[in-house]
Amino acid sequence: MASFCSVEARGAGCLFRNCGSFACGKISLGELEVIKITSFELIWGSNLIQDNKGVAFYKPVGIPDGFYCLGHYCQPNSQPLRGFVLVAREVDTHLSETAHACDPDQSPALQEPLDYALIWSSDYGSKENNGGCCYVWLPQPPEGYKPMGYLVTDKPDKPELDQVRCVRADLTDKCEIYRLLLGTSSKLPNYPFRVWDTRPSRRGMLGRGVPVGTFLCGSYWDAGEELNIACLKNLSHTLPAMPNIDQIHALIHHYGPTVFFHPEEVFLPSSVPWFFKNGARLFRAGFLDGEAIDASGSNLPAGGKNDGEFWIDLPGDDRRESVKHGNLESAKLYVHVKPALGGTFTDIAMWVFCPFNGPVTLKVGLVNIALSKMGQHVGDWEHITLRICNFTGELWSIYFSQHSGGEWVNAYDLEYIEGNKAVVYSSKSGHASYPHPGIYLQGSSKLGIGVRNDCALSNLYVDSSIRYQLVAAEYLGDEVVTEPFWLQFMREWGPTLIYDSRTELDKIIKNLPVLIRYSVESMFDKLPVELYGEEGPTGPKEKNNWVGDERS
Repeated sequence: MASFCSVEARGAGCLFRNCGSFACGKISLGELEVIKITSFELIWGSNLIQDNKGVAFYKPVGIPDGFYCLGHYCQPNSQPLRGFVLVAREVDTHLSETAHACDPDQSPALQEPLDYALIWSSDYGSKENNGGCCYVWLPQPPEGYKPMGYLVTDKPDKPELDQVRCVRADLTDKCEIYRLLLGTSSKLPNYPFRVWDTRPSRRGMLGRGVPVGTFLCGSYWDAGEELNIACLKNLSHTLPAMPNIDQIHALIHHYGPTVFFHPEEVFLPSSVPWFFKNGARLFRAGFLDGEAIDASGSNLPAGGKNDGEFWIDLPGDDRRESVKHGNLESAKLYVHVKPALGGTFTDIAMWVFCPFNGPVTLKVGLVNIALSKMGQHVGDWEHITLRICNFTGELWSIYFSQHSGGEWVNAYDLEYIEGNKAVVYSSKSGHASYPHPGIYLQGSSKLGIGVRNDCALSNLYVDSSIRYQLVAAEYLGDEVVTEPFWLQFMREWGPTLIYDSRTELDKIIKNLPVLIRYSVESMFDKLPVELYGEEGPTGPKEKNNWVGDERS
C-alpha cells in the first residue's frame, strides 16, 4: 500500500556528492552566486481572515559569510514550513564567465538600498495584533538597481540599510503574480492588504528567470502592471547546475513514480514500438489506404507542423479492437529532461502512451451516465513532470497533467511507495493523472455535475524508475541523447472524428429539473473540445509544455 513519508526523507543530495555543480548547494548565475536558505525565524503571524487561513512572515537565518539577504519569506499558516529564499554574493570578476572584463567602471552586482518605504502595517485598522505588530518595508534601490523582495519587522523602526541588498538591473528579470497567499479586504475594507507568491514571467526550458522565494504585497495590483520587485536572471551560458546523463538516470531510479491504472481500466498503455508493430497505420490526406509503420517510426514524416496532411490510425483489420486495449507488459514512460526556472530546477517530464482513450462517464447528481462515444479517440499522450531542486537534488513537486490543464503538488502532499517513489493515479478511460485515489469531477463539484475521473490502486501499474526510456535532454548537446524517429512526428496520433455527442448531451439536459438545466448546459459548454472527439491528439513535441512551462 502507498503511504505518506515526511518530506525530509526525500532528499537525494548524498547520491551526487563530488559530481560537479548539481546538488552541491550553490549555483552560479554569472556575476552572482546564490545559495538556497531553508532555515527561518518567525517575525509575525496573522489570522486576519479566519483560523488557519492567515500567513506568517519569516526572515532567513544561517546566511553564510559573504552572502546577503535579498528579501524575507511568507507562506500560509495551513502548510508545513517548507519554503526557501535565495541569498547572493558577487563572484570575483576574473572568475565570472559573464563579467565585464573590459569595463573597470562597471557597477557592483549588489548594493544596499538608499531607504525603505513602509508598504503596510498591522496597525492599519486592525484590533487583532496577535501579541505584536507587523511592518512591511520595500527597499528603495539606487538608480540602476532593483529590489528582490520586502523586509518585515515587528517594530515601527526602519530596518538597517545593510540588512538587504538590491541587484543591478541587468542581472534581473521580470516576475509575475502567481498565487494569492492572503487577502484582507473583507476583514479590513478601509485598509486592504494582499500578499502574493510570485514566479518569473519567462519560464520553460529557454527562460532564464530565477525565483528568489520572496513575496509581493500591496493593496491592489492591476493585471499587466509591472511589479515593484524582480527575480534574478541566470546569465551563465552553460547552466552548470543541471544534472549530467548519469545523474539523470540516478534521479529517475531514485524518484521514478509508480503509475497505477484503475482496476477496471480496459484501455491500457503500451510502448510506441508495440503499437506500430501491431498494425498502426500512417494515413495521408487524399489517399484511402494507410501504410504500415516501421517499429522505430523511421518512415514517419519528420519535422514540419501539424498541418493535417498526415495522421496515425489503428489497424483496419481484426487486430483493431485488441490494439485499443494496449499492452501493459511493453509499456514504459518516455522521459524528457529540461531546465526549469533558470536552471535552478530540473524538470523530468514523463510521457505515457495509450493506443486508445475511452469514452467518458458523466455524473449528474447521484446519477452516473456512461456515454457511448464522447471522449474517445485514438492515440492518447499524457504526462507527469518531476521538478527537482538543483541546489540539493531533492524532489520538490510533481505536475499532474489533467486533460487540458493540471496541477503542481508539493512533495509533502504526495503518496509514496518504496521510500522515495511517488504514487500517480491514472483515471479510468481518460488517463488523467492525480495524486490520490478517489473520484475527481471535471465540471462543477458544487452541483455534483461533470465528467468523472475515477482513480484507485490496482495490480495494473508501470514502475517508471525501471521502465523508462530517455528520449530528449537538449541541454546536454546533440550527441548525448538520441531522439527516436517517432518523436519527430509532429502530426496527429489519431484521425479527426466528429461524434454527435452534443445530441447525446442535449437529451440528458432536457430530462433535468428546470432549476439546474441552465447551469448544466453552461458547464457542458466549458468542457475541453477533445472530449467531443473533434480532432486527434498530437505527440509530446507538439505540446506547449515541451519547451514552455506547465499550465498552472
